Amino acid sequence: MERAIDTAVSYDLPFGEPSRDGDQGFELLGDGKVRLRLKAPGAKELVLDQFGKLFPLTPAGDGMFEGVVDMGPGFQYFFLKADGSDLLSPYLPIGYGCCRPMNFLDIPVPGEDWDRLEGVPHGAVTRHYYPSSVTGAHEVCLVYTPPAYDPARRYPVLYLQHGYGENETGWVYQGHVARIADRLMAEGRMAEMLIVMGNGMAKAADGELFGAFPRVLLTDLIPFIEGRYPVETDKWHRAMAGLSMGSYQTSLVTLSHPELFGWAGVFSGFLRSPRPGVREDHLALLEDAERFNRSFRVFYRAMGTEDIYFESFARDDEMLEGRGLNMIRRIFPGGHDWGVWRRCIHDFLPLLFREG
Repeated sequence: MERAIDTAVSYDLPFGEPSRDGDQGFELLGDGKVRLRLKAPGAKELVLDQFGKLFPLTPAGDGMFEGVVDMGPGFQYFFLKADGSDLLSPYLPIGYGCCRPMNFLDIPVPGEDWDRLEGVPHGAVTRHYYPSSVTGAHEVCLVYTPPAYDPARRYPVLYLQHGYGENETGWVYQGHVARIADRLMAEGRMAEMLIVMGNGMAKAADGELFGAFPRVLLTDLIPFIEGRYPVETDKWHRAMAGLSMGSYQTSLVTLSHPELFGWAGVFSGFLRSPRPGVREDHLALLEDAERFNRSFRVFYRAMGTEDIYFESFARDDEMLEGRGLNMIRRIFPGGHDWGVWRRCIHDFLPLLFREG
């Protein structure tokens, strides 16, 4: 089966040029393990630090380090450290997370081949710059259009958000959302739609960070998309979803504006802010089950079994118990990571813009 690597910079799988800087790179061994060979001249130690879990490589002479690591299947971020100092290797895939470029490995998950490239038509992802009255600057968004996109037709829209420390590229490069959508549509399991991904880390001109993007979305991004693309503009053709920080942004926006959104998805999901002392006026809609159930055709909550925020998810379960709110609740194996978020989006997309 073809395996392609989406990455924030151009990247080819073969090892580097031996005549230039050594035979560096990585190889997927097919059993979940990965062979690495990397150079760190002058270093005594080279390790892959996965948020405290260390995978040391063995010195192999002339500043080269090598070894076989087993980080488990799925998308694996890590910090590459030489004697405790961070490196960024050009011989490994590069993505964006933790507020910085990071190396990663994307190890196939048995039975989860929803994002394979071969055998289906592919849509396109376009980058746009749009002016924001909230930030006083031009912001960036990515827009996925389906394989059979026709400007003469009108489409529903999903606004899809990343987590803290990431940016608008996350759902494409790390989440593979375009490839997942391509295959779901080819299988007839998903309605054709546009997927719009904005930078949720936008900072308002008045200095506000955490609350800025909801304002950008409502004031600037939605009008930009509706002025640029042939999209339906009623609530039943508009959805929002997000992971982690993006899940809270989704809860805040959709529960505050049920007149604008008829579908919502919170992945690794927060109904309430994880930060103390935040006003939660948007939760008022949860007090009125009849209005809530009339407002959303799908309100979807999901979490990984090993997620570091699972207690927060469980507390939201307790808050919702007995209220008669029509919500979909999912639990997937995994932590606070792209393995879970890919499962979420694969499960969520077929639910959107379907009658009944």
